Amino acid sequence: MTKHIPNTITILNLFCGCVAVIQLFEKHYDWAFFFVALGIFFDFFDGMAARIFNAASPLGLQLDSLADMVTSGVTPGLTLFFMLQNSSGMPADSVIPYLGFLPTLGSCYRLANFNIDTRQTDSFIGMPTPGNALFIVSLPVVLASTTSLIAIELLTNHFFLIVLAALSAFLLNAPIPLFSLKFKSFRLSKMKFQLVLVLFSVLSLVVLQVAAVPLIIFLYVVLSMLKNATERKSQKTSA
Repeated sequence: MTKHIPNTITILNLFCGCVAVIQLFEKHYDWAFFFVALGIFFDFFDGMAARIFNAASPLGLQLDSLADMVTSGVTPGLTLFFMLQNSSGMPADSVIPYLGFLPTLGSCYRLANFNIDTRQTDSFIGMPTPGNALFIVSLPVVLASTTSLIAIELLTNHFFLIVLAALSAFLLNAPIPLFSLKFKSFRLSKMKFQLVLVLFSVLSLVVLQVAAVPLIIFLYVVLSMLKNATERKSQKTSA
């Protein structure tokens, strides 16, 4: 019986992704973000459940990627599609909004590649699809709540949104090592970058709520690059 628990959690991830898609069509961006975040929560714990119950399987691996394709692949593309449709100066019959699906294409390639890439067991190469999805799906929520003229100008500018879509697709598959949040050591020297990210995330979410999400994802990329640079410097010194 326990062997079915991880796959059931994965299916819940897929269900949340389906609900998020419907919420996006209904223009309920806050609820879409909530269900994407809930789906990613299930995505995080299905792997943990598989390890706890010793129920890891090839089927579970494929289910996980298929569920992620909806929750973390379709939703960011659909979000950018609608944002581009509503951007300033966009003609009603323009095909430009379809460029919003570039992150969906990038997510599909990344998820397929992830299943056969043996290098990404303890860390990631390229932006994980859940982080990318949270970043993009949070943007219309931020836009609806912000009073910053700069943020409003950027998030309603179709040139900015197109660049964002292309950059997202690139980062998903870029050969950039990004650290995992799996705490496999409690030594501060080994986990200092992860701890900084966790502390910043907690504090910023309390203060800024959903508006903190883009900042957290941006900081994650920056800290990962700093960690890479620190490790390269350490390796050169020891050599």
